[in-house]
Amino acid sequence: MDNYLNEYRQLFQQIKSGEVNIEQALNQVRNLKFDDLGFAKVDHHRQIRNGYPEVIFSQGKTVEQIKAIVLKLAEKNNNIMATRATREVYEGICEVIEDAEYFEAARIVVVKKRNILVTEKTIAVVSAGTSDIPVAEEAAITAETLGNRVTRVYDVGVAGIHRLFANADTLMSANVLVVVAGMEGALASVVGGMVDKPVIAVPTSIGYGASFGGLSALLTMLNSCSSGISVVNIDNGFGAGYTASMINKL
Repeated sequence: MDNYLNEYRQLFQQIKSGEVNIEQALNQVRNLKFDDLGFAKVDHHRQIRNGYPEVIFSQGKTVEQIKAIVLKLAEKNNNIMATRATREVYEGICEVIEDAEYFEAARIVVVKKRNILVTEKTIAVVSAGTSDIPVAEEAAITAETLGNRVTRVYDVGVAGIHRLFANADTLMSANVLVVVAGMEGALASVVGGMVDKPVIAVPTSIGYGASFGGLSALLTMLNSCSSGISVVNIDNGFGAGYTASMINKL
């Protein structure tokens, strides 16, 4: 965020010294806020408002559109994250910028242009089954990219609950927990009953027909009797990781 505030500080000093007139300053402020690419308005001001730059949701965008957005974000020396990214998207980004890294399980591309201070406190990302790992990894990579320590506890669903209890110390030492589960989604309630920290529950679309593409898990999590559980949308690992990061940095 400091780089963005420095841009404003420098602009104010230029206005004060007479190097920049009011009209020139207004034009610069417009560019600081967003760039209009026609198909997208790249929000440069989000770093100042929210503490992290705009994240590219790749699904539904063409590779050429994503490349253009990446270039605009890179002009401001932003860290860049593209979610729901295919390998084709990753290869396209590599054509226009160096140092892109692809996390295939999470379907996330990350370009680190500047270092982020990593918090001492830990986020635990917990998955019920191995099939839930892609959504769990989306949450984990998101949280790590935003400057958090992440502990992964995978395949500890209620069908073999002794696996969860074997990791009790890890769960209880975390500052925030993201619990990812498909099928009936019961794991979030169990974890919520074990720990004294916020739990962000993520229902996944994994399951047989009567799970209705994650709706069953979603309803289970929304109706949990465990206190301290918040629920994000089906398969929204990114939203859970982002929210966990905000809580972890309070």
